[in-house]
Amino acid sequence: MERSLIEEKALSSLGKGKEATHPCFDVEAKRKYARVHLPIAPNCNVQCNFCNRKFDCVNESRPGVASAILMPHQALDYVNKLMESDMNISVIGIAGPGDPMANTAEVFESVKIIREKYPQLLFCLSSNGLDLPQHIDTVVNLGLSHITITINSIDPHVLSVIYSWVRFEKKIYRGLAAGQLMHDRQMEALRLLKERNITLKINTIILPGINEDGVEDVAKTVSSMGADLMNCIPLYPTKDTAFEDLIEPTKQQMHSLKKQISVYIKPMAHCARCRADAAGLLGEDIEERFKLLEESASLPLYSTEKRPYIAVATHEGYLVNRHLGETDTFHIYTQTEKGYAHIDTRLAPPKGMGDFRWIQLAKTLSDCNSVLVSGAGANPLSMLKSMGLQVVQMNGLIEAGLDAVYKGKSLNGFKVVQFKCGDGCGGTGNGCG
Repeated sequence: MERSLIEEKALSSLGKGKEATHPCFDVEAKRKYARVHLPIAPNCNVQCNFCNRKFDCVNESRPGVASAILMPHQALDYVNKLMESDMNISVIGIAGPGDPMANTAEVFESVKIIREKYPQLLFCLSSNGLDLPQHIDTVVNLGLSHITITINSIDPHVLSVIYSWVRFEKKIYRGLAAGQLMHDRQMEALRLLKERNITLKINTIILPGINEDGVEDVAKTVSSMGADLMNCIPLYPTKDTAFEDLIEPTKQQMHSLKKQISVYIKPMAHCARCRADAAGLLGEDIEERFKLLEESASLPLYSTEKRPYIAVATHEGYLVNRHLGETDTFHIYTQTEKGYAHIDTRLAPPKGMGDFRWIQLAKTLSDCNSVLVSGAGANPLSMLKSMGLQVVQMNGLIEAGLDAVYKGKSLNGFKVVQFKCGDGCGGTGNGCG
Protein backbone atom coordinates (compact mmCIF):
# COMPACT_ATOMS: atom_id res chain seq x y z
CA MET A 1 0.00 0.00 0.00
CA GLU A 2 1.37 3.42 -0.96
CA ARG A 3 2.04 5.78 1.96
CA SER A 4 0.58 9.30 2.06
CA LEU A 5 2.91 12.31 2.02
CA ILE A 6 2.07 12.92 5.68
CA GLU A 7 3.00 9.36 6.63
CA GLU A 8 6.25 9.58 4.66
CA LYS A 9 7.11 12.73 6.54
CA ALA A 10 6.35 11.14 9.90
CA LEU A 11 8.57 8.15 9.14
CA SER A 12 11.50 10.24 7.99
CA SER A 13 13.95 11.77 10.45
CA LEU A 14 14.61 15.46 10.85
CA GLY A 15 18.00 15.00 9.24
CA LYS A 16 21.43 15.50 10.71
CA GLY A 17 22.02 19.19 10.08
CA LYS A 18 21.67 21.78 12.79
CA GLU A 19 19.13 19.57 14.61
CA ALA A 20 21.91 17.06 15.29
CA THR A 21 23.31 19.35 18.00
CA HIS A 22 19.97 20.37 19.52
CA PRO A 23 19.08 17.88 22.30
CA CYS A 24 15.35 18.70 22.14
CA PHE A 25 15.11 18.10 18.41
CA ASP A 26 17.38 15.05 18.06
CA VAL A 27 17.46 12.15 20.52
CA GLU A 28 21.12 11.37 19.78
CA ALA A 29 22.11 14.95 20.65
CA LYS A 30 20.54 14.41 24.08
CA ARG A 31 23.55 12.33 25.15
CA LYS A 32 26.20 14.68 23.77
CA TYR A 33 25.09 18.29 23.92
CA ALA A 34 23.90 20.49 26.78
CA ARG A 35 21.31 23.25 26.61
CA VAL A 36 20.86 26.33 28.75
CA HIS A 37 17.48 27.92 29.44
CA LEU A 38 17.74 31.60 30.31
CA PRO A 39 15.03 32.84 32.74
CA ILE A 40 14.66 36.29 31.20
CA ALA A 41 10.92 36.35 30.42
CA PRO A 42 8.85 36.71 33.62
CA ASN A 43 5.69 38.23 32.11
CA CYS A 44 2.98 36.27 30.34
CA ASN A 45 0.21 37.26 27.93
CA VAL A 46 -2.17 34.43 28.87
CA GLN A 47 -3.33 32.60 31.97
CA CYS A 48 -3.37 28.85 31.44
CA ASN A 49 -5.64 26.99 33.81
CA PHE A 50 -2.87 24.48 34.57
CA CYS A 51 -0.09 26.99 35.29
CA ASN A 52 0.99 28.70 38.50
CA ARG A 53 4.34 30.45 38.12
CA LYS A 54 4.44 31.52 41.78
CA PHE A 55 5.60 28.09 42.92
CA ASP A 56 9.29 27.27 42.85
CA CYS A 57 11.25 24.47 44.46
CA VAL A 58 14.73 23.35 43.44
CA ASN A 59 13.36 19.82 43.17
CA GLU A 60 10.62 20.80 40.72
CA SER A 61 11.15 20.16 37.04
CA ARG A 62 8.42 21.77 34.98
CA PRO A 63 7.95 24.77 32.70
CA GLY A 64 7.07 28.02 34.44
CA VAL A 65 9.55 27.50 37.27
CA ALA A 66 12.74 29.54 37.77
CA SER A 67 14.77 30.49 40.81
CA ALA A 68 15.74 33.93 39.51
CA ILE A 69 15.03 36.36 36.68
CA LEU A 70 17.95 37.79 34.70
CA MET A 71 18.36 41.04 32.82
CA PRO A 72 20.26 40.83 29.48
CA HIS A 73 23.73 41.69 30.84
CA GLN A 74 23.15 39.30 33.75
CA ALA A 75 22.17 36.58 31.27
CA LEU A 76 25.42 37.11 29.38
CA ASP A 77 27.37 36.83 32.62
CA TYR A 78 25.54 33.58 33.44
CA VAL A 79 26.29 32.13 30.00
CA ASN A 80 29.95 33.16 30.37
CA LYS A 81 30.18 31.19 33.62
CA LEU A 82 28.49 28.13 32.12
CA MET A 83 30.68 28.19 29.02
CA GLU A 84 33.71 27.86 31.31
CA SER A 85 32.31 24.60 32.68
CA ASP A 86 32.82 21.11 31.28
CA MET A 87 29.36 21.12 29.68
CA ASN A 88 29.27 20.77 25.92
CA ILE A 89 26.76 23.59 25.39
CA SER A 90 25.20 23.78 21.95
CA VAL A 91 21.91 25.60 22.58
CA ILE A 92 20.72 28.75 24.32
CA GLY A 93 16.97 28.54 24.89
CA ILE A 94 14.38 30.94 26.28
CA ALA A 95 11.31 29.29 27.76
CA GLY A 96 10.00 31.66 30.39
CA PRO A 97 9.03 31.44 33.12
CA GLY A 98 6.42 33.54 31.26
CA ASP A 99 6.20 33.91 27.50
CA PRO A 100 9.22 35.33 25.62
CA MET A 101 6.97 37.35 23.32
CA ALA A 102 5.57 39.19 26.35
CA ASN A 103 9.13 40.25 27.18
CA THR A 104 10.53 41.05 23.75
CA ALA A 105 12.87 43.90 24.74
CA GLU A 106 14.77 41.77 27.27
CA VAL A 107 14.65 38.61 25.16
CA PHE A 108 15.86 40.16 21.92
CA GLU A 109 18.60 42.16 23.65
CA SER A 110 19.82 39.02 25.44
CA VAL A 111 19.94 37.00 22.23
CA LYS A 112 21.74 39.84 20.45
CA ILE A 113 24.56 40.28 22.97
CA ILE A 114 25.03 36.57 23.63
CA ARG A 115 25.05 35.70 19.91
CA GLU A 116 27.69 38.37 19.30
CA LYS A 117 30.01 36.60 21.74
CA TYR A 118 29.02 33.00 20.95
CA PRO A 119 27.99 32.87 17.27
CA GLN A 120 28.55 29.09 17.18
CA LEU A 121 25.57 28.38 19.45
CA LEU A 122 22.01 27.62 18.37
CA PHE A 123 19.31 29.91 19.73
CA CYS A 124 15.70 28.89 20.31
CA LEU A 125 12.62 29.92 22.23
CA SER A 126 9.29 28.47 23.33
CA SER A 127 6.09 30.49 23.07
CA ASN A 128 2.33 30.13 23.12
CA GLY A 129 2.36 31.81 19.71
CA LEU A 130 -0.04 34.64 20.55
CA ASP A 131 2.41 37.49 19.92
CA LEU A 132 4.81 35.70 17.57
CA PRO A 133 3.42 36.86 14.19
CA GLN A 134 4.34 40.53 14.61
CA HIS A 135 7.90 39.61 15.65
CA ILE A 136 8.72 37.05 12.95
CA ASP A 137 11.19 39.28 11.11
CA THR A 138 13.12 40.04 14.32
CA VAL A 139 13.15 36.35 15.24
CA VAL A 140 14.65 35.49 11.85
CA ASN A 141 17.14 38.38 11.82
CA LEU A 142 18.44 37.45 15.28
CA GLY A 143 19.08 33.89 14.13
CA LEU A 144 16.56 32.13 16.34
CA SER A 145 16.61 28.95 14.31
CA HIS A 146 14.41 26.66 16.43
CA ILE A 147 10.97 27.65 17.76
CA THR A 148 8.51 25.73 19.90
CA ILE A 149 4.83 26.68 19.98
CA THR A 150 2.51 25.23 22.59
CA ILE A 151 -0.72 24.28 20.79
CA ASN A 152 -3.07 22.43 23.12
CA SER A 153 -6.00 22.15 20.72
CA ILE A 154 -7.17 23.36 17.33
CA ASP A 155 -10.75 23.64 18.62
CA PRO A 156 -11.51 27.19 19.92
CA HIS A 157 -14.14 25.76 22.27
CA VAL A 158 -11.55 23.53 23.95
CA LEU A 159 -9.06 26.39 24.06
CA SER A 160 -11.68 28.53 25.79
CA VAL A 161 -11.63 26.02 28.66
CA ILE A 162 -7.82 25.85 28.81
CA TYR A 163 -7.19 29.61 29.01
CA SER A 164 -8.66 31.75 31.79
CA TRP A 165 -7.80 34.92 29.87
CA VAL A 166 -5.76 36.08 26.92
CA ARG A 167 -4.26 39.56 26.66
CA PHE A 168 -3.68 40.86 23.13
CA GLU A 169 -2.98 44.45 22.08
CA LYS A 170 -3.97 45.79 25.51
CA LYS A 171 -7.35 44.04 25.47
CA ILE A 172 -8.45 41.09 27.61
CA TYR A 173 -10.28 38.18 25.95
CA ARG A 174 -12.13 35.40 27.75
CA GLY A 175 -14.22 32.38 26.84
CA LEU A 176 -14.77 31.52 23.18
CA ALA A 177 -13.31 34.87 22.04
CA ALA A 178 -10.05 33.94 23.79
CA GLY A 179 -10.10 30.44 22.31
CA GLN A 180 -10.72 31.70 18.78
CA LEU A 181 -7.99 34.33 19.10
CA MET A 182 -5.45 31.78 20.32
CA HIS A 183 -6.28 29.41 17.48
CA ASP A 184 -6.03 32.09 14.79
CA ARG A 185 -2.78 33.56 16.11
CA GLN A 186 -1.13 30.17 16.58
CA MET A 187 -1.98 29.07 13.05
CA GLU A 188 -0.67 32.37 11.69
CA ALA A 189 2.57 32.04 13.66
CA LEU A 190 3.05 28.48 12.41
CA ARG A 191 2.49 29.53 8.79
CA LEU A 192 4.89 32.49 8.97
CA LEU A 193 7.64 30.50 10.70
CA LYS A 194 7.57 27.73 8.12
CA GLU A 195 7.59 30.27 5.29
CA ARG A 196 10.94 31.38 6.70
CA ASN A 197 12.28 27.83 7.11
CA ILE A 198 12.40 27.93 10.91
CA THR A 199 12.64 24.48 12.50
CA LEU A 200 9.41 24.11 14.44
CA LYS A 201 8.38 21.89 17.33
CA ILE A 202 4.83 21.73 18.70
CA ASN A 203 4.24 21.15 22.40
CA THR A 204 0.84 19.84 23.48
CA ILE A 205 -0.01 19.56 27.18
CA ILE A 206 -2.19 16.48 27.69
CA LEU A 207 -5.11 17.44 29.94
CA PRO A 208 -7.28 14.37 30.70
CA GLY A 209 -10.94 15.07 30.14
CA ILE A 210 -10.16 18.34 28.39
CA ASN A 211 -8.15 17.88 25.19
CA GLU A 212 -6.84 14.32 24.79
CA ASP A 213 -9.49 13.44 22.20
CA GLY A 214 -8.26 16.22 19.92
CA VAL A 215 -4.51 15.57 20.05
CA GLU A 216 -4.57 13.56 16.82
CA ASP A 217 -6.29 16.50 15.08
CA VAL A 218 -3.52 18.79 16.31
CA ALA A 219 -0.93 16.43 14.82
CA LYS A 220 -2.74 16.30 11.47
CA THR A 221 -3.06 20.05 11.24
CA VAL A 222 0.43 21.10 12.28
CA SER A 223 2.04 18.41 10.14
CA SER A 224 0.12 19.57 7.07
CA MET A 225 1.42 23.08 7.75
CA GLY A 226 5.04 21.95 7.93
CA ALA A 227 5.82 21.46 11.63
CA ASP A 228 8.85 19.22 12.14
CA LEU A 229 8.29 17.61 15.53
CA MET A 230 5.55 17.20 18.12
CA ASN A 231 5.95 16.75 21.85
CA CYS A 232 3.07 15.47 23.99
CA ILE A 233 3.67 16.57 27.59
CA PRO A 234 1.64 15.07 30.46
CA LEU A 235 -0.15 17.51 32.75
CA TYR A 236 1.67 18.26 35.98
CA PRO A 237 -1.21 19.06 38.39
CA THR A 238 -0.24 22.24 40.24
CA LYS A 239 -1.70 23.65 43.43
CA ASP A 240 -3.93 26.74 43.25
CA THR A 241 -4.79 26.33 39.57
CA ALA A 242 -8.17 25.65 37.97
CA PHE A 243 -6.91 22.23 36.86
CA GLU A 244 -5.22 21.22 40.12
CA ASP A 245 -7.66 18.32 40.57
CA LEU A 246 -7.14 16.82 37.12
CA ILE A 247 -5.38 13.46 37.15
CA GLU A 248 -1.97 13.24 35.50
CA PRO A 249 -2.09 11.05 32.36
CA THR A 250 -0.77 7.51 32.77
CA LYS A 251 2.25 6.21 30.89
CA GLN A 252 -0.08 3.98 28.90
CA GLN A 253 -2.19 6.97 27.85
CA MET A 254 0.88 8.90 26.79
CA HIS A 255 2.25 5.95 24.85
CA SER A 256 -1.05 5.58 23.01
CA LEU A 257 -1.18 9.26 22.10
CA LYS A 258 2.39 9.28 20.81
CA LYS A 259 1.57 6.27 18.67
CA GLN A 260 -1.46 8.09 17.26
CA ILE A 261 0.46 11.23 16.29
CA SER A 262 3.40 9.27 14.84
CA VAL A 263 1.23 8.53 11.80
CA TYR A 264 1.34 12.23 10.94
CA ILE A 265 4.44 13.77 12.51
CA LYS A 266 7.68 12.75 14.20
CA PRO A 267 6.99 12.52 17.96
CA MET A 268 9.49 13.64 20.58
CA ALA A 269 10.03 10.74 22.95
CA HIS A 270 12.73 12.13 25.24
CA CYS A 271 11.22 15.27 26.82
CA ALA A 272 12.46 16.10 30.33
CA ARG A 273 9.71 18.66 31.12
CA CYS A 274 12.40 21.27 31.79
CA ARG A 275 12.42 24.27 34.07
CA ALA A 276 12.83 27.78 32.71
CA ASP A 277 16.33 27.87 34.24
CA ALA A 278 17.51 24.39 33.19
CA ALA A 279 21.18 23.90 32.32
CA GLY A 280 23.03 20.71 31.37
CA LEU A 281 22.23 17.57 29.45
CA LEU A 282 18.53 16.93 28.92
CA GLY A 283 17.28 15.29 32.11
CA GLU A 284 20.64 15.79 33.85
CA ASP A 285 20.72 19.42 34.94
CA ILE A 286 23.82 20.48 36.83
CA GLU A 287 23.28 21.47 40.47
CA GLU A 288 25.86 24.29 40.27
CA ARG A 289 23.49 26.28 38.06
CA PHE A 290 21.56 27.57 41.08
CA LYS A 291 24.70 29.10 42.58
CA LEU A 292 25.83 30.54 39.25
CA LEU A 293 22.34 31.87 38.55
CA GLU A 294 22.24 33.57 41.94
CA GLU A 295 25.66 35.15 41.35
CA SER A 296 24.61 36.58 37.99
CA ALA A 297 21.25 37.76 39.34
CA SER A 298 23.06 39.68 42.09
CA LEU A 299 24.85 41.88 39.55
CA PRO A 300 23.52 45.44 39.21
CA LEU A 301 19.97 45.36 37.90
CA TYR A 302 20.98 47.52 34.94
CA SER A 303 24.44 47.88 33.45
CA THR A 304 26.32 50.83 34.95
CA GLU A 305 29.40 50.63 32.75
CA LYS A 306 28.56 53.64 30.57
CA ARG A 307 25.73 55.15 32.63
CA PRO A 308 26.85 55.05 36.28
CA TYR A 309 24.16 57.19 37.93
CA ILE A 310 20.58 56.71 39.12
CA ALA A 311 17.88 59.40 39.11
CA VAL A 312 15.23 59.51 41.84
CA ALA A 313 11.83 61.21 42.01
CA THR A 314 11.42 62.22 45.67
CA HIS A 315 9.70 64.90 47.76
CA GLU A 316 12.12 65.05 50.67
CA GLY A 317 15.21 63.06 49.62
CA TYR A 318 14.38 60.04 51.76
CA LEU A 319 11.64 58.10 49.95
CA VAL A 320 10.82 57.28 46.33
CA ASN A 321 7.39 58.93 46.33
CA ARG A 322 6.84 61.04 43.23
CA HIS A 323 5.23 60.06 39.91
CA LEU A 324 7.39 60.38 36.79
CA GLY A 325 5.00 62.84 35.14
CA GLU A 326 4.48 64.98 38.24
CA THR A 327 8.00 65.48 39.57
CA ASP A 328 9.77 68.73 38.70
CA THR A 329 13.23 67.68 39.89
CA PHE A 330 15.33 64.54 39.87
CA HIS A 331 17.93 63.73 42.50
CA ILE A 332 21.04 62.01 41.11
CA TYR A 333 22.88 59.31 43.06
CA THR A 334 26.02 57.26 42.51
CA GLN A 335 27.71 54.36 44.25
CA THR A 336 31.01 54.96 46.04
CA GLU A 337 33.32 52.88 48.22
CA LYS A 338 31.69 54.49 51.27
CA GLY A 339 28.10 53.93 50.11
CA TYR A 340 25.68 55.98 48.05
CA ALA A 341 26.26 59.68 47.40
CA HIS A 342 23.86 62.41 46.23
CA ILE A 343 25.77 64.29 43.52
CA ASP A 344 23.27 66.49 41.70
CA THR A 345 19.71 67.80 41.36
CA ARG A 346 18.29 68.31 37.85
CA LEU A 347 15.15 70.00 36.62
CA ALA A 348 12.58 67.91 34.73
CA PRO A 349 11.53 69.19 31.30
CA PRO A 350 8.36 71.30 31.53
CA LYS A 351 4.94 69.74 31.07
CA GLY A 352 2.87 70.26 27.94
CA MET A 353 5.53 69.07 25.48
CA GLY A 354 3.88 65.76 24.60
CA ASP A 355 6.26 62.95 23.69
CA PHE A 356 9.05 65.49 23.19
CA ARG A 357 9.14 65.82 26.98
CA TRP A 358 10.39 62.25 27.35
CA ILE A 359 13.02 62.74 24.65
CA GLN A 360 14.28 65.76 26.56
CA LEU A 361 14.20 63.85 29.85
CA ALA A 362 16.29 61.05 28.32
CA LYS A 363 18.87 63.67 27.33
CA THR A 364 18.77 65.28 30.79
CA LEU A 365 19.42 61.87 32.38
CA SER A 366 21.73 60.52 29.66
CA ASP A 367 24.36 59.48 32.23
CA CYS A 368 21.77 57.63 34.35
CA ASN A 369 20.98 53.96 33.74
CA SER A 370 17.65 54.12 35.56
CA VAL A 371 15.15 56.39 37.28
CA LEU A 372 13.24 55.46 40.46
CA VAL A 373 9.64 56.70 40.55
CA SER A 374 6.42 55.91 42.40
CA GLY A 375 4.53 55.49 39.13
CA ALA A 376 4.69 56.07 35.36
CA GLY A 377 2.50 55.86 32.28
CA ALA A 378 2.91 53.17 29.64
CA ASN A 379 4.00 55.58 26.88
CA PRO A 380 6.89 57.27 28.77
CA LEU A 381 7.93 53.86 30.10
CA SER A 382 8.28 52.54 26.57
CA MET A 383 9.92 55.67 25.15
CA LEU A 384 12.50 56.05 27.91
CA LYS A 385 13.37 52.36 27.76
CA SER A 386 13.98 52.60 24.02
CA MET A 387 16.43 55.43 24.75
CA GLY A 388 18.37 53.43 27.33
CA LEU A 389 16.75 54.72 30.51
CA GLN A 390 15.05 52.09 32.67
CA VAL A 391 12.08 53.21 34.79
CA VAL A 392 11.82 51.38 38.14
CA GLN A 393 8.44 51.80 39.81
CA MET A 394 8.47 51.41 43.60
CA ASN A 395 7.36 52.95 46.87
CA GLY A 396 9.75 53.21 49.81
CA LEU A 397 13.30 53.97 50.82
CA ILE A 398 15.60 55.41 48.17
CA GLU A 399 18.36 53.14 49.46
CA ALA A 400 16.23 50.05 48.74
CA GLY A 401 15.86 51.15 45.11
CA LEU A 402 19.58 51.89 44.83
CA ASP A 403 20.34 48.45 46.29
CA ALA A 404 18.08 46.84 43.67
CA VAL A 405 19.81 48.53 40.75
CA TYR A 406 23.40 48.55 41.96
CA LYS A 407 23.44 45.27 43.89
CA GLY A 408 20.63 43.23 42.36
CA LYS A 409 18.68 43.02 45.62
CA SER A 410 14.97 42.21 45.52
CA LEU A 411 12.38 44.97 45.49
CA ASN A 412 9.71 42.70 46.96
CA GLY A 413 7.73 44.77 49.43
CA PHE A 414 8.55 48.02 47.65
CA LYS A 415 6.96 47.37 44.25
CA VAL A 416 4.04 49.48 43.12
CA VAL A 417 0.69 47.65 43.29
CA GLN A 418 -1.27 48.96 40.33
CA PHE A 419 -4.47 46.90 40.63
CA LYS A 420 -6.32 46.21 43.87
CA CYS A 421 -8.66 43.25 43.40
CA GLY A 422 -10.75 41.36 45.94
CA ASP A 423 -9.42 38.46 47.99
CA GLY A 424 -11.18 35.96 45.77
CA CYS A 425 -9.74 37.29 42.53
CA GLY A 426 -8.55 34.55 40.19
CA GLY A 427 -6.65 36.90 37.91
CA THR A 428 -7.77 39.67 35.59
CA GLY A 429 -4.97 39.67 33.08
CA ASN A 430 -4.32 43.34 33.80
CA GLY A 431 -0.95 42.96 35.44
CA CYS A 432 -1.50 41.66 38.98
CA GLY A 433 1.00 39.24 40.47
